[in-house]
Amino acid sequence: MAKAIEKWVDEVAQLTEPKQIYWCDGSDEEAHRLIEKGIKEEKIDGKPVFYELNQKNWPNSYLHRSHPSDVARTENLTFVCHSNKETSGPNNNWMAPDEAKKLLTGLSKGSMRGRTMYVLPFVMGNPDSPFAKFCVQVTDITYVAVSMRIMTRMGKDTLERIGNRSDFIKGLHSIGDLNPERRRIMHFPEENLIWSIGSGYGGNALLGKKCISLRLASYMGYKEGWLAEHMIIIGVEDPNGKVDYLVAALPSACGKTNLAMLRSTLPGYKIWTLGDDIAWLRVGQDGRLWATNPENGFFGVAPGTAMNTNPSMIETLKVGTFYPTLFTNTGVNTDTNEPWWEGLSEDYPANLLDWQGNKFAAKEGKNAAHANSRFTVSIKQCPTLSREFNNPEGVPISGIILGGRRSSLIPLVYESFDWKHGVFCGAMMGSETTAAATSAVGQLRRDPMAMLPFCGYNMGDYFGHWLKIGKKLQIPPKIFFVNWFRKDESGKFLWPGYGENIRVLKWIIERTKNQAESTETHIGLTPSLSSFETEGLNIPAENLKKVFSVDEGKWDKELQDAEAFFEKFGKHMPKEFNREFDILEKKLKT
Repeated sequence: MAKAIEKWVDEVAQLTEPKQIYWCDGSDEEAHRLIEKGIKEEKIDGKPVFYELNQKNWPNSYLHRSHPSDVARTENLTFVCHSNKETSGPNNNWMAPDEAKKLLTGLSKGSMRGRTMYVLPFVMGNPDSPFAKFCVQVTDITYVAVSMRIMTRMGKDTLERIGNRSDFIKGLHSIGDLNPERRRIMHFPEENLIWSIGSGYGGNALLGKKCISLRLASYMGYKEGWLAEHMIIIGVEDPNGKVDYLVAALPSACGKTNLAMLRSTLPGYKIWTLGDDIAWLRVGQDGRLWATNPENGFFGVAPGTAMNTNPSMIETLKVGTFYPTLFTNTGVNTDTNEPWWEGLSEDYPANLLDWQGNKFAAKEGKNAAHANSRFTVSIKQCPTLSREFNNPEGVPISGIILGGRRSSLIPLVYESFDWKHGVFCGAMMGSETTAAATSAVGQLRRDPMAMLPFCGYNMGDYFGHWLKIGKKLQIPPKIFFVNWFRKDESGKFLWPGYGENIRVLKWIIERTKNQAESTETHIGLTPSLSSFETEGLNIPAENLKKVFSVDEGKWDKELQDAEAFFEKFGKHMPKEFNREFDILEKKLKT
């Protein structure tokens, strides 16, 4: 056993005082033992950690109900503790590291009493890749232990690879007493340490998820010359068998997973999935941008996932071959003992329990499944998994897609003029909020590159880092922007979305090869209708015109809001943005 790991685990045990320590080996047998323990022994708020579901229709699937106060990321309780506040930036909550550790020590003292401490050794990325990151997390709940086994490459061989090195990434997690007032998720990027107490929710407790793969990794990338991004990675195969690779950044619950597993409506086109949430991007020796997914599973939003929206995901959830599949805070159809959520079927089942286990009666404004209910499932079960998924080098990227949820203003798709302009537009990105974070739903907030909650350092420096990466690229991918959510005057969506989004991807790929025509607007290049595939598209011509339109008269306020957002970062903002502002303002005036 590696001495540095043993020493750290002993120190954590002395603080948290677990009943026993269990070192996970990542095996199938172990996963099932932990599930069984969560059904029969472990409790949350007096209730079992897991409930077995219909094993015939949903093989190897189990339900988890979290504490009612613990159902989403708690951004107000999440801190990034650099040694100085300036490095963390106004995009992060900050506390001095010594002060933060003093607070956490008090909150964590004895927090695992009566429980088992599970030691989880895992790798972010292919362990044979030079870009892999080796990590160890401790936790005191089987839900996190099993979830981390699904989401990462966990196993005792990780301990052998770490050996006696002390520079592995450390994650200390305890659910504590689940009191929101005693809940904190704190990151120490300069020490490669995360310390989370008081929450069992995925984004707060599965520390390989946003905490390591984005908040810590984004700072590592800043120091080492690469990017950690909140992006899907997909391969788009054309009728001739040529595959082009794209990455796309969309805020939570804005269609990332559906896009990552899209089932094409255009004959001959296929989507191959490499990741639905995280991309680590590096400049290759060939001068191109290369991407790899450090995760090993999907932690997706359940509501809205169905055979008509994402058939590949439903098929993924029903395989049950490789690992347990977990459902969190969904409803349960008690007639069949199956998970259920809004959108899974057209009608509510006759006998249904809600996400808290209470008998459900359909009422206006009430849902059976929590709006942020989730599934956790192995990516190996995905029918559209790319054969390049485990490539240690990753895949070369032809185009970058950025987007969000906007009911107006932003067209269906447009292309930036160049890399600098694309980064500038990405920095201005705004999206209407969803239930993935504890905040009011439907409010517009700036979310640059969908990274606002996840950037582990000053976002002004982050924009500058993007510009530096661009200068290193000999063949930079083009940057595009999408908005599937534009509405008409009556509030109806103008674009059908889902499988029809392949038409947008087709235009994007053709633009990366300078094959499709475009129309120049003040914000970028939109498709010329003659170059956009519309055959078989069931959408009125008037709606198609609206969805591509750019109302230049309404962009003044957008620019003012973005400028106010940028002012928060002061001297850290790249000077190149001043020129982009001037150019856009002049275009608006003329």
